Amino acid sequence: MTTSPNPNVGCVIVKDNQEIAVGWHQRAGEAHAEINALNRAGEEAKGATAFVTLEPCSHHGKTGPCADALINAGISTVFVAMKDPNPLVAGQGIKRLQDAGIDVKVGLLEGRARELNKGFIKRMETGKPFVRVKMAMSLDGKTAMASGESQWVTGPDARRDVQQYRARSSAILTGIGTVLADDPSLNVRLENSAIGNDGEIRQPLRVILDSQGRIPESAKLLALEGQVLLLTADKTKVFEHENMLVEEVPLKNDKLDLNNVMKVLAEHEINDVHVEAGSVLCGALLNENLVDEIIVYMASHLMGDGAQGLFALPDIETMQQRINLKIEDIRAVGDDWRITAKPIIEKHQEQK
Repeated sequence: MTTSPNPNVGCVIVKDNQEIAVGWHQRAGEAHAEINALNRAGEEAKGATAFVTLEPCSHHGKTGPCADALINAGISTVFVAMKDPNPLVAGQGIKRLQDAGIDVKVGLLEGRARELNKGFIKRMETGKPFVRVKMAMSLDGKTAMASGESQWVTGPDARRDVQQYRARSSAILTGIGTVLADDPSLNVRLENSAIGNDGEIRQPLRVILDSQGRIPESAKLLALEGQVLLLTADKTKVFEHENMLVEEVPLKNDKLDLNNVMKVLAEHEINDVHVEAGSVLCGALLNENLVDEIIVYMASHLMGDGAQGLFALPDIETMQQRINLKIEDIRAVGDDWRITAKPIIEKHQEQK
């Protein structure tokens, strides 16, 4: 995701019912969508209408205020899909346009705009990133054999599909158990994914939860391009490495406090977290109401009674305690099936 930590924003400029320019924010630190569209429109922007995914910014960051650029270009009407939840903007961009005499209409296709930027919006509104948990299972709900063997539960098409989810995430998170068992790379390995203007793949931050500092210096992911963030309870127990940043997180029940983990990631401006971990960590995230979306790839084979299950949820003992899910999509990916689901959090659990 080349725009991270910024939102994904597009801008279309229309005049006399004809599209005259399109622009989008391509990479953090570079021109925003409105600027790119205005540059393409040139003098034709005067008196035109602009359609924008998100409220034009009104503050000076790495670039100047887009609201001012629209005003200076002579745009007459602006359709804003949704207000910017960023407190640095939060209605100020719209007000600046209105004060300049521009007709501003808010709310067109807001649902689609929120879906496009659900990670950025959640971070701004709650101080935590959007969390997606990816799992792969057999038809009988198993993720690995009793020995720990898990390569490969699903086929090559599903594995390529996972790379797309990695590519559009700000961070990939796993636990030390997965690192010790599988020695994963946790990087993006698709040539057409997350490519910036310079043609290079943008690697997400790789996040390892390691309360006791057990990560080995020989871990494969430390030798690969991109930074690793190791979260631990005592950073003095962890060796130094040029590709690894180490931060401390308090413990809760002898495990890293997962709510604090998410707050730390938000402080690193992480919008979307893609989790690829074992059943214990995935179950703990689900139990703490920290999971926004579950992606399960289901393969058409059986792995038997002794194999490991999908989520470790030992506290669930009755039907009343079960965690309900809303199935949002089911589709074939090669020989496997991809199920997209959203946990349904009861109102009394939201403040957990």
